[in-house]
Amino acid sequence: MPSARADAPHAPPAPREEPAGTAAPPSVVPRPTDWTALDGRTSLTRATRIHLDPRTASSTALPAGRAELPGPARQSVRRLATQLRTEIEQVTGVTPRITEAGRPAPGDIVLTLTEQGTLGAEGHRFDSRGPIRIEAASTHGLYYGTRTLLQLLRATADDHRQVPRATATDRPAQAIRMVHLDAGRKYWRIPYLENLIRRMGDQKLNTLLLHFSESEGFRLDSPKFPGLADPEHSYSRADIEHLKAFAARHHVQLMPGLELPGHATVISQAFGIGFGSGPNPCTGAHTHSHLTPDWIIDMTSDEAIAKSKEIVDEFAGWFDAPLFSIGAEEVPGQLAECPRVKDHLAASPDVSTLGDLLNRYINALDDVVTSHGRRTAVYNGSEHLPAPQQQVHAPVVFLTWEGTGAEPEIPGHDEIAIGPFYNTPNNYHHKYPDEPWMYEDWAPSTAPDMLGSGVTNWADYNFWADDGYFEQHMAGARAILADRAWNGSATPDTLADFRARAARIAEPPGTTPAPVPPRVEGRPSHHWTFDDASYPKGWTYAGSPGNTIFAEDRAGDLPGTSYIIDNPTPVPGPRGQAWRFDSDRDGVGFGGLDVAEPWTVSVRVRPTSRTADQVLLSSKAGALKLMQHGTGKVGFTRYGDADHSFDFTLPLDRWTRLTWVTTRGSTTLYADGARVGSVAASIPLPLRSIGTEKAGLRGDLDELITWDEALSPAEVARQR
Repeated sequence: MPSARADAPHAPPAPREEPAGTAAPPSVVPRPTDWTALDGRTSLTRATRIHLDPRTASSTALPAGRAELPGPARQSVRRLATQLRTEIEQVTGVTPRITEAGRPAPGDIVLTLTEQGTLGAEGHRFDSRGPIRIEAASTHGLYYGTRTLLQLLRATADDHRQVPRATATDRPAQAIRMVHLDAGRKYWRIPYLENLIRRMGDQKLNTLLLHFSESEGFRLDSPKFPGLADPEHSYSRADIEHLKAFAARHHVQLMPGLELPGHATVISQAFGIGFGSGPNPCTGAHTHSHLTPDWIIDMTSDEAIAKSKEIVDEFAGWFDAPLFSIGAEEVPGQLAECPRVKDHLAASPDVSTLGDLLNRYINALDDVVTSHGRRTAVYNGSEHLPAPQQQVHAPVVFLTWEGTGAEPEIPGHDEIAIGPFYNTPNNYHHKYPDEPWMYEDWAPSTAPDMLGSGVTNWADYNFWADDGYFEQHMAGARAILADRAWNGSATPDTLADFRARAARIAEPPGTTPAPVPPRVEGRPSHHWTFDDASYPKGWTYAGSPGNTIFAEDRAGDLPGTSYIIDNPTPVPGPRGQAWRFDSDRDGVGFGGLDVAEPWTVSVRVRPTSRTADQVLLSSKAGALKLMQHGTGKVGFTRYGDADHSFDFTLPLDRWTRLTWVTTRGSTTLYADGARVGSVAASIPLPLRSIGTEKAGLRGDLDELITWDEALSPAEVARQR
């Protein structure tokens, strides 16, 4: 991934135009592009039917090849009608009968395919004045029209059977409306992916890019490459077929992504094809300081290129989306100084620079992708390397993670803008989409070579995070991107208004509740000892020594790692090894969800200096403080509400065992087993990370333990 990305400048605010008319926008996300509100409502009843034209009931329309993006529809009108019937029943309690005969009556729903070309692949007409009529050129468009219908039903009060009367002609501003997940560093559970696909389809987002390989993991399990992927933490061909079929029902294309030649330690080590392998290897001086040379596949090796092509050829055959990403960014410039690279450039007439070498590699893999009838996508970055002899093939699409997304950045190539919409929620990168800017100022580009936009989620230093941890950070930005990439007109209201509309619509039918971990009783829920431990099965250590060190969770399922530059230093502790922290971003990423009261936290800490604010555990909602802002005492904070302090200041340069015991509305602090005092307030247990990007520890940490219950004073005293 583009992990070293600097902050991309935002585009200047787009001129805001007064929207036509004064009516509030309908409760639909995204807003329809042309909506005329009329008086009255149309009601669904027990007699409501779904009418189909028998001449097109088995069709998906839009002949193959008519529109390359977003890809051909795979769902027939009849199957869409069957799905809609179930969804309407879930929302309203009404179960419409599907018919291909008779004349529609008020309250019926009519799905019609049309040959009129102005609607495009995804556009539709919506008319709810009597029978609710949805007309489109393909079932992509019909599906999106039914999402408008279902959202309007969900947003109405009482029985959810009323639809405001209106007419609309609705089609997207951008062809690709994407969600991007880092599925290389993190393994996403299939039930979460199914819920995500439901939410995407409901908001007319059409592309889910699953980035299946990173330096730390490969998540596609093929018998052709035994050992490359861990079967327990990857997706089999059967899993992919299931997800493809599920996504097709929600008109989402499942776009695969691999990462070659950089970000590829797991591949390099599996086949011995990295720049650190073989005779005359490159060294740490030829790559980024926190990595090893095996982070990059050897582009000078015929064997490595052949293996790369073999991998792409295998997995390109698993997918049917129009685009296939091969990554291809962040190749370190210092690699040009490696003797192996210098010798190859001197001996090869078709390459004279590192840029030539990278572009030749991209083109070799593009030939494989093209042979499967797909287009290759890469992250941008190769354009920054001089390449006088090799240019990336013109059809290759660039995923631009630099720039504002307002205009195309790479001349001669189609693009998908992902840069302004990064979600990398760790204390090192600290990237969160700027939702006010996205909604109020960003204007999606409709230039012919800007195919679309995507919100991007990276799992750096949150390799084992809860799926819900990322969902809570990306849900808002995802909804805004859906609205803006579909309807490029100036927004008619405030971000608060938009959020209220999205809340009224709520979840789409079929969404399953996120799993709630059972509370652990009678033993610790988490226990980080900070002793040496190896990454768990399914993850590859890609760092150079001392970087991204592993924090094993011996009691639960929430291990973590430190970050890529600022890393704690292992030192002797009171029990085995401790970690020494000496900078604000010298933290540990867990990616856990907050745990409601009651709870207990115990930790051994030896502070070495005082700063204005030192955070032990943090989350989006609150933090446990070793040194509270304003008092310097041990405390806790509910962000946006209040700071709380106990009458206790940690002594410097000696070990103290702190214990917070919390019930709802009350928190008690103990030091070395002795009660310090209580505060009449509490917060959920924050499990996002150790420290924050601006308030890290200064000192040594050992034996961090949590319980899902409030320990008694005697139990606290017994902890050693």
